[in-house]
Amino acid sequence: MKYAIVLTDEHGSSHFKDADLDFTPVNFAPPAPPVNLSDYIPVSKLVFFKIPAGWFGDWHLAPKSQYFCCLSGQIEITVGDGEKRVFSAGDVFLLNDTSGKGHVTKVIGEQEFVAAIVQLATTNTKT
Repeated sequence: MKYAIVLTDEHGSSHFKDADLDFTPVNFAPPAPPVNLSDYIPVSKLVFFKIPAGWFGDWHLAPKSQYFCCLSGQIEITVGDGEKRVFSAGDVFLLNDTSGKGHVTKVIGEQEFVAAIVQLATTNTKT
């Protein structure tokens, strides 16, 4: 599974990085057949997130290292090097820019943006 990461470089500027999540067949709920699972990721909290159409958040940091699992609507994120990406229902991305300049977020389109946010127990050091 591919996902995007927003991270901060040594100069405090945020960037996108593409990552892959690996899966392994596991007997997860016998006697059901094996399913494919990623490695477990220690998490702290889960919260649902909803922001209205037209919402704009100028430069800000992620409050914690956190995965966004997009459920509906669309947001556009701009990082410090100027790159912009749009995320929609079904997309997953990791916000890991907890220092530096941060990123800009805006809801695009006519629909509110809804996501499940999973905050990591510690800062993700694999990025």
